[in-house]
Amino acid sequence: MARPEKNTAPAKDAPREDAPADRPARRRRGGWGPALLLVVVGVVAVLLFQQALRMAPDWLNPFATEDKDRSSPAVLQSIRDLSRFEAASGNYQVIVDLEKDAAWLPASVKGQRTLFVGNGSVDAYVDFSKLGSGAITMNADRTEVTVKLPRAELERANLDPKKSYVFSTQRGLLDRVGDFFSSNPADQQQLNVLAAQKIQDAATASGLRERADQNTRLMLENMLKALGFKKVTIQQAGGQ
Repeated sequence: MARPEKNTAPAKDAPREDAPADRPARRRRGGWGPALLLVVVGVVAVLLFQQALRMAPDWLNPFATEDKDRSSPAVLQSIRDLSRFEAASGNYQVIVDLEKDAAWLPASVKGQRTLFVGNGSVDAYVDFSKLGSGAITMNADRTEVTVKLPRAELERANLDPKKSYVFSTQRGLLDRVGDFFSSNPADQQQLNVLAAQKIQDAATASGLRERADQNTRLMLENMLKALGFKKVTIQQAGGQ
C-alpha cells in the first residue's frame, strides 16, 4: 500500500526564521584599541632596533657608513693685502639651552630640548687703512709725533667645531622616530648660529675692544720711541 506523500512546502502562516530587516546590526568590538596597540608596539620596536644598531660595532651594523673624502682641491679666488693690527683675542665658552615644544602635545610625545656647549674666539683689530692724510703729524725737529687712530673693531665669532658639542638631548617619541628616518638627524646649524651669536655678544660686553685699543697704543708708542721720537701722543676716536 502506497504511503501518502508528505507536504514539504512551507506553510503560509509559518513564521520566517530569517532576521527581520529592521533588526539593528551587531557592533564590531575592539574599535581602535588593537590598531593603536599595534602602532605603539611598532614604534617601540623601531626605537629598540635603532638603539641596538648604535651600540653594535660597525662591522656588525649593516647600516654603518664609512667616510670618504672625495672633495676637489681648493681653488684660489682672490688675495688681498692686510693693513690692520691684530691687537687682542678672546676665547669664550657658552651653553646653549634650546627647547622646542608643540602647542597641544606633551613634551614626552612631541618636543626636543638640547644642551649645546660652544667654544670659540673673537679677534679685535685696528684697521690702519682708515688712517687719513693728516693722521700722523710731527714737529719741526721731528722729536714729537701725534697719531690719530680709529677705534678697534671685532671680528666675527669663530666657533671651534672640535671643541663644541651636544652635551645632552631630550626628545619626544615622535621626534625620535623622525630622527631615525631623517637623512640628517643631528643637524646643528641652528645651535652653531646661536652659540656664535652669544659669543659675539659676550666679546662686545667683555671689554675686548678696549683691550685692543690699549695694546695698539702701547705698540705704537714703543715703536715710535725706538725710531727716536721723544714724545709720542696717540689719539683714538672716542678715546684718548
